[in-house]
Amino acid sequence: MNQRLVRFTKGLLDFMFYAGILVTVSVPALFWWVGKYLDDFRVYYVPQTVLYMLSGVASLLIILELRRMFDTVLADDAFVMDNVRSLHRMAWCSFGIAAFSAVRLVYAPTPATAVVVLVFFIAGLFSLVLSQVFEKAVRYKEENDLTI
Repeated sequence: MNQRLVRFTKGLLDFMFYAGILVTVSVPALFWWVGKYLDDFRVYYVPQTVLYMLSGVASLLIILELRRMFDTVLADDAFVMDNVRSLHRMAWCSFGIAAFSAVRLVYAPTPATAVVVLVFFIAGLFSLVLSQVFEKAVRYKEENDLTI
């Protein structure tokens, strides 16, 4: 395994997690400030703030699951049921982000928001399928480990 790539990826996930916490916590203040310049953020301050914060929390949960999965990869033991469960949780977080973004379309309909809905819906489906693939791999690995 390329150690430079591993260190870079681990650092990137750590940065994304902690920066994501900072951004999610600062959403109310940022939206209040942006509301001075954009009507949608002033008129729909509360629903926009709630929906973006919920999306931020779901995104943080996805990154947290990726960090957990990365730890199993570093331990050279990626095919475990914990990763299956992580992929499953990531799928539902992705569906949540898609749903929150779909609701945001009511308050601020933009093509970018529609793309976010589509991307996270597909990501959720992909994560569910990948969790099933991982589950099969884990079962094969467990059977193989029992074989002499």
